[in-house]
Amino acid sequence: MSSKITFYEDRNFQGRSHECDTDCPDVHPHFSRCNSIKVESGCWVLYEKPDYTGYQYVLTRGEYPDYQRWMGYNDTVRSCRTFSYTSEGPYRMRIYERPNFQGQMMEFSEDCESVQDHFRSRDIYSCNVMEGYWTFYEHPNYRGRQYFMRPGEFRKFSDWGATCATTGTSCVTLIIFYQDRHFGGQHYECMSDCTDLHSMFDRCRSIRVESGMFVIYDRPGFMGTQYFMKRGEYSDYMGTAGMNDCVRSCRMIPMIIFYEDKNFSGRFIECSNDSADLACLLKRCNSIRVESGCFMIYEKSNYDGNQYCLRRGEYPDCHHWMGANDSVCSCRLIHMEPSFNMRLYTRIEFGGQMMDLADDCPSVKDRFHVNDIFSCNVTDGYWLFYEHPDYRGRMHLIKPGDYKRFSEWGGRSARVGSIRRILDC
Repeated sequence: MSSKITFYEDRNFQGRSHECDTDCPDVHPHFSRCNSIKVESGCWVLYEKPDYTGYQYVLTRGEYPDYQRWMGYNDTVRSCRTFSYTSEGPYRMRIYERPNFQGQMMEFSEDCESVQDHFRSRDIYSCNVMEGYWTFYEHPNYRGRQYFMRPGEFRKFSDWGATCATTGTSCVTLIIFYQDRHFGGQHYECMSDCTDLHSMFDRCRSIRVESGMFVIYDRPGFMGTQYFMKRGEYSDYMGTAGMNDCVRSCRMIPMIIFYEDKNFSGRFIECSNDSADLACLLKRCNSIRVESGCFMIYEKSNYDGNQYCLRRGEYPDCHHWMGANDSVCSCRLIHMEPSFNMRLYTRIEFGGQMMDLADDCPSVKDRFHVNDIFSCNVTDGYWLFYEHPDYRGRMHLIKPGDYKRFSEWGGRSARVGSIRRILDC
């Protein structure tokens, strides 16, 4: 049976339309926006960007009068793929708590509403899909960002397009705006800074902050009166905050919480920026919750010692951030940048062979045929150097700037096994 999907520029199947019956790596020439869809036959995966990249949405046969029906974050659809399946199965997959099919393993042959309840872990680092097509969701109960999983081996979470290993729980910072009080009417979900919300809704009378913290503004471009919103429900925030129903822009506030004991218990401190000395505030650190943003934590004060990059998510003990002990004495906020570019050198002070890099590199030796990096120049983006291939071992944060020798990025030797960009968290 052939597949068929129809895209409409406006809601409720209005405006310009385009029919498609096969994979298409770039649908942008056919329509500028997509606000409703009819799937007449087959199953489809939609992508926010061309060439099957960006946010993914899995659609089965049915009608979707607005993009919220397919859990879209906006009206952008740039590519699509069709796939065939049978609802009778069989279905079979294995998930692992470490890359390359290591650590605890659990096998699934049916739906799972909450990964943590069954797997006792929030993180899936690799998986093997033996039979059937599956969808990973970021939140429990099939909510949040989706990842389409075909039969095959996925040795690390980036293989299925994810930016972190957390699945089936709150991995994203999320604020939901509702047009009416008590979470009624149309709603819009937002997971990052937004300079103009007016195109998404004309009024806002209740808000739910599911994770993270935000500042909302009554004018576009982060202008006007500001209101601080932390995690919680605001069923009638107009009466509580004394503001009108105009919400025109919002900005996410980075936040990391350090706990003295495991499983987010004991004394804790909150931090939203760089801190050169945490030891005076906290004797030990056995668990961490990153509400929003991306942070580098250090074993010693003044950004020294072993380094660990933490993205949004929960780390119930030091092993979850690959730490060797409960010592966290400083932290640094990592600022996201849109472009990435760096040059690597095989000799100190930018001598020897020079190599350009603009994307992730799972093995420096395989790509450049060298084992050691003695100096580097970072013009764009924040990066991580790893001691071993496949992003394993001791890591070092590499910010924009010149590094004339490996000791300037904290390395004990020139050995660099793999390199990864720090993308949006």
